[in-house]
Amino acid sequence: MRIVVIGAVAAGTSAAAKARRNNENAQITVYEKDSYISYSGCGMPYYIGGEVKSASELAIRDAVFFKSRYNIDVMVKHEVKKIYPDEKILEILNLLTGEIFTDNYDKLIIATGASAVIPPIKGVDRPHVFTLRNLGDMNKIKKFVDLNNPKTAAVLGSGFIGLEVCENFKKLGIKVTLIEKMPKVSPNLDNDVSVYLKDVLIKNGISVYTNTSVNEITAGNVITSDKTSIPADIVLLAAGVKPNIQLVKNLRLEFGTSGAIIVDSKMQTSIKDIYACGDCIEQYHLVSGKRLYRPMGSTANKTGRIAGNNATGGNMEFGVFLAQVFSVFLKRQ
Repeated sequence: MRIVVIGAVAAGTSAAAKARRNNENAQITVYEKDSYISYSGCGMPYYIGGEVKSASELAIRDAVFFKSRYNIDVMVKHEVKKIYPDEKILEILNLLTGEIFTDNYDKLIIATGASAVIPPIKGVDRPHVFTLRNLGDMNKIKKFVDLNNPKTAAVLGSGFIGLEVCENFKKLGIKVTLIEKMPKVSPNLDNDVSVYLKDVLIKNGISVYTNTSVNEITAGNVITSDKTSIPADIVLLAAGVKPNIQLVKNLRLEFGTSGAIIVDSKMQTSIKDIYACGDCIEQYHLVSGKRLYRPMGSTANKTGRIAGNNATGGNMEFGVFLAQVFSVFLKRQ
């Protein structure tokens, strides 16, 4: 059996490792277009803020580890360009050499993840404006902070990453403004919890604007829709993520209202022998039975394991309850 996985962060590497545990004889190859694999995205804000001392603490497993531990070939800087499901053939570009070659599979696992949403704001392409989705983004932010010593920051969006970056910028002595276009902070929270969270942020010195849109980012300011000018030497776009489906959008797959891939509870897509997992899929709520899109590292790992298990003959299922945990200005021992 030949198993190919596309994507080597949380879901993809979990899928490959579980497939190996189930089948010692399978040929397993993982293709990843980035340089970094199997890293802890949850720790990125804390590296920027100095609590995590070294970037290597977030990426402790590399291609050599997966080869020696699991006999899995992880090919970094290799981008899968096309999938031919009828022939079970892939077309791959080696980003280092420019070579294009083909590979075949018996079972394919798609773990292409998600990308940061870039809101349509004038000035988002300025050099002091960043997203935080991967280790490359993290390193760019850290380098900018170290070189430029920004005094003010604006964080656009109050999801987990936005809130955690607020805290870590504040630790660096930066004056932080959090801007949320929805009426409340962290819109997925219940109203009473959101009110409490806003109070915690303000008590810790974060300026909070809700129900506020941004029209423009200038060299040193963020301009809101009501013409308020907010100082910002550095800007983080934290407006959420969208599933990476460019590779598969022309296949005979089913997609949900979020744009993510529809899978059944066993991570099987609508095409035989193709599974999907992680931040590129919609999941099932175990109470309502409805599909929803909630990209989280913990569920990416779990769906990856289930995809790897079922691609090798297993019969595991998965759903979510939407329990979510994050910390903001919590004193950690």
